[in-house]
Amino acid sequence: MAGNTLVRSLHDLSAAAWFGGSLMGAVGLNGAAAEAKDPTERTRLSTVGWARWTPVQIAAFGAHAVGGIGLIAANKGRLAGQPGAVANTVVKSAITVVGMAASLYSGILGKKVGELSQHGGQGATEPKPGAPEELKKAQSQLKTLQWILPALSGAVIVLGANQGEQQRPKNVLGGIFNR
Repeated sequence: MAGNTLVRSLHDLSAAAWFGGSLMGAVGLNGAAAEAKDPTERTRLSTVGWARWTPVQIAAFGAHAVGGIGLIAANKGRLAGQPGAVANTVVKSAITVVGMAASLYSGILGKKVGELSQHGGQGATEPKPGAPEELKKAQSQLKTLQWILPALSGAVIVLGANQGEQQRPKNVLGGIFNR
């Protein structure tokens, strides 16, 4: 039981870090950077903040993978016998992989914005008139991704909560007896 608590904690806390970090970055960090007086500071400060968060995010992804694999291993019997359990796991895994890929791409775009930060912006994800096309494109994509990432990580958390509900004794037994 202690092992299951450990892997569930790794899984859930890392998903919470992903969700909270993504949402705080979009609302707090990017919002605060947009308030800088100097337009070049707007993009630079946002890039610095996201670069500081990146190692935490990478560690959270690693912990999430370990926790997720551990939960699958600990629940393989229930997954095999309970209707809906495999579907939830497959959907959640797919959303997790898509979200991690989107996070990686967001990091690549952020690096590009950082390299072009001398051109500044109206905000961290809003280009200023006359900005180079490469910067405009990266900022535009980041503006979209900053909201997609909390949505994806939030979906992972919701599906994890659903898996917890599936593990209630009445649901496990009902699923096994209905086979």
